[in-house]
Amino acid sequence: MKHLLSIEALSGAEIERVIALGLRLKALRGKPAHPRPLRGQTWAMIFGKSSTRTRVSFEVGLRELGGSPLFLGMHDIQLGRGETIEDTAQVLSRYVHGAIIRTYGQDEVETFARVGSIPVINALTDDEHPCQILSDLMTWAETLGMRSLRAKGALARALRGKTAVFFGDAACNVARSWIFAAARLGFRLRLAAPKAFLPSREVLARARADVTCFNDPATAARGADLLYTDTWISMGKEAEERRRLRALAPWRIHARIVREAKPGALVMHCLPAYRGNEISAEVFDAHARVIFEQAENRLHLQKAVLAEIAR
Repeated sequence: MKHLLSIEALSGAEIERVIALGLRLKALRGKPAHPRPLRGQTWAMIFGKSSTRTRVSFEVGLRELGGSPLFLGMHDIQLGRGETIEDTAQVLSRYVHGAIIRTYGQDEVETFARVGSIPVINALTDDEHPCQILSDLMTWAETLGMRSLRAKGALARALRGKTAVFFGDAACNVARSWIFAAARLGFRLRLAAPKAFLPSREVLARARADVTCFNDPATAARGADLLYTDTWISMGKEAEERRRLRALAPWRIHARIVREAKPGALVMHCLPAYRGNEISAEVFDAHARVIFEQAENRLHLQKAVLAEIAR
């Protein structure tokens, strides 16, 4: 793996390999045997969007792997004043060993990777959020009792026949990454969303995944193994807040929806959560242990991505 730009660009084998490494690094954290493959390296963290989990987990992860993070807000560098992404990539490739980019346009991340000569990690764009979905899959594996993935294809076999449901804005970056994850690992994915918040036909055709769109949230949840939601007001969508809250209100995960799923079904949220909007406070609190495990796993999984790229 030279870059992590999207889930779409990964194979099922690459997904399983990085999750297996994430599980291993989680078990080794704080122990003498923990590897430090980034010793002596400096990685630029170029953020055009604010962040809690992504920034902290990458900074801590880089240090635990022996490297040094260099945080660069988009407006701290000339990129924020009109310097091209191509020129920025050329310059930073001569200074640092890798770039972690959190921005709006997927094209910015892909252009940086194409023009520069250093590894690039997509830490979120409007199109995809690969680090989040890999962490989610790692969490799902753990809840199935998988503390390691020794056999090839073990996770795909464990998820075969299982169903995940994404509620709310199913055209957002997180949902899109879930679509490509379903394609790579072979589980069923249901999208429970109003018609205006479904992904394009082009994305669904490109993914060729087992994806079904539902216009009734209770029907979508019926017999599911995993219920998932994300904030309805993503960064850059603030002007649409009133319209979005009104349109998406029927798609909230609440106790009645959870009862439609399989007994013991997982409820996951990638955070930040707005209780009472996309998820009820009751359901969030009942499933907080898994939700905050998801958040922790961002650290271990991203360390695995960094270590895999450094190989």
